[in-house]
Amino acid sequence: MPDIPLTMIALLCLAALAAGWIDAVVGGGGLLLLPVLLLGLPANTPAAYALGTNKAVAIVGTSGAAVTYARKASVDVRTAVRIGLAALAGSSAGAFFAAGMSTDVLKPVIMVVLLAVAAFVILRPAFGTAPAPGPATRRQVLSAIALAGLGIGFYDGFIGPGTGTFLVLALTAVLHLDLVTASATAKIVNCCTNAGALAMFAWQGTVLWQLAALMAVFNLAGGTLGARTALKKGSGFVRVVLLTVVFALVANLAYQQWMA
Repeated sequence: MPDIPLTMIALLCLAALAAGWIDAVVGGGGLLLLPVLLLGLPANTPAAYALGTNKAVAIVGTSGAAVTYARKASVDVRTAVRIGLAALAGSSAGAFFAAGMSTDVLKPVIMVVLLAVAAFVILRPAFGTAPAPGPATRRQVLSAIALAGLGIGFYDGFIGPGTGTFLVLALTAVLHLDLVTASATAKIVNCCTNAGALAMFAWQGTVLWQLAALMAVFNLAGGTLGARTALKKGSGFVRVVLLTVVFALVANLAYQQWMA
């Protein structure tokens, strides 16, 4: 583990707590946690260590949120697991190709991803506000496996930030779920993508396990609390949190890119 000041470790733990809450409500906790790790780790630390440590932290909070949702939300667990298995394969492949990625490449990519999410949500104000009209068709499930499983799974392993948000958007669009049910389903799928990516990063030796274990405790607390909040408040609240998180992070990354 690199030499990290105690104050920075405390900030990383607080970021893990907030990221767990955000990720459980609407996905995208990595959009907060990964940039903080990139900034918090020593300057000469390869980006792969931030990616690997992020996965080790995120899988704990995501699992806690998934369990909370599964107990109280109406989730089609069978469909979620099928998508998740495809996502596991996709994220493993993505993580394999991520080892050589540099921080300089990563930050602009994250900002472009955020802008795309913001534009989509703003242009579709009624998106995810109504429940599904009925069970998903076979074609819809296969489309979800391809897009949310293989496609977003690969992205999760390769880059990672925003995966939960993209899963929520994809599941809402393809399976016609409301945002709360989509968030619940996304947590199960996201557990699989995190597991696949983490296995690859662990095999490559790019996980800071001691730091990850400490941050994971805070991420679990945030994830469990976030799932309970989303279940209580509903889809309208989830949409507001989504837009707030996206705009705050776009502003932060834009400042780092052009003003700092």
